[in-house]
Amino acid sequence: QGHVVESGGGLVQAGASLRLSCKATDRAFTTLHMAWHSQAPGKERELVARIEGRGGSTSYADSVKGRFTITRDYAEKTLFLQMNNLNPADPGVYYCHSQPLGPSYWGQGTQVVVSS
Repeated sequence: QGHVVESGGGLVQAGASLRLSCKATDRAFTTLHMAWHSQAPGKERELVARIEGRGGSTSYADSVKGRFTITRDYAEKTLFLQMNNLNPADPGVYYCHSQPLGPSYWGQGTQVVVSS
């Protein structure tokens, strides 16, 4: 088991919602920041959403602003990505990323497929 483990991906219709989860170890959750990245087939991995370790400020890719929300649960040491109104531009493998002091951690990814 890695320091961060994603779950929650699946096949949905356009317009539907999904919530991704990233369960983290203590070390991975005590971070400078955590983020979700996505990688579509044949494309580079891209930042989708990020939350800062101190203060909890968030930032989003322009393509998901107003549709996706990144949050975290301290008690469960879990990072979430609520994805609403999914569209055909959103599919890919979604990765959880943790940046503590020192080496960063990546999960194995969870696949999101959107049917039109």
